[in-house]
Amino acid sequence: MAEVRTDFLALARSAVALLREPAVAGAWHGPSALPGFRVAGLAGHLAYQVLVLPDALAAPEPREETVPLLEHYRRVRWIGAALDEEANVRIRNEGERAAADGPVALADRTARAVDTLQTALPRADDRAVRIPLWGAWSLGLDDMLTTRMMELAVHADDLAVSVGVPTPPLPAGAVDTVIALLSRLAVHRHGPTAVLRALGRAERAPASIAAF
Repeated sequence: MAEVRTDFLALARSAVALLREPAVAGAWHGPSALPGFRVAGLAGHLAYQVLVLPDALAAPEPREETVPLLEHYRRVRWIGAALDEEANVRIRNEGERAAADGPVALADRTARAVDTLQTALPRADDRAVRIPLWGAWSLGLDDMLTTRMMELAVHADDLAVSVGVPTPPLPAGAVDTVIALLSRLAVHRHGPTAVLRALGRAERAPASIAAF
């Protein structure tokens, strides 16, 4: 199995463990650390990164254009969108729909999806896959998994902070993959000099090199 697939599955199992934390159920109806998200909706959004993949793999290979990883991020509408813009409202609504049956059901569904992917991913070619909510393009499977790993890592931290539990540790390979992607996105947004200074020169570091 390609390393990215092994690391994705490790992150997905970690997400299931976080979703089963009693603190998540205890804070379910309250606000999260992300503006506009309840804890329930944030948990649903975290789970969605796993739940969407079995159907994407089971679907016929899409006919839409397959784009490189960074081109995907040039096209998505949520980057830079205001909280009340359609792209972000849709993301929050999707999270709430995923969480509608409560924390136990959400964790159980996500665990079943991980079990399905544990079998399906080792057998899958690096074929094109598509998430319909994005737009009219596809990604190669391993690029798709890279995007989902980043989402799992970032939103696991969001959810852990929201409910007051430690952020789950990342496998070493996942750290490399996620940080590499976020660094490339930060360079695209801020330019290489800003990122170089933030990482190498504290006295000249910009206020932020956030990827989004």
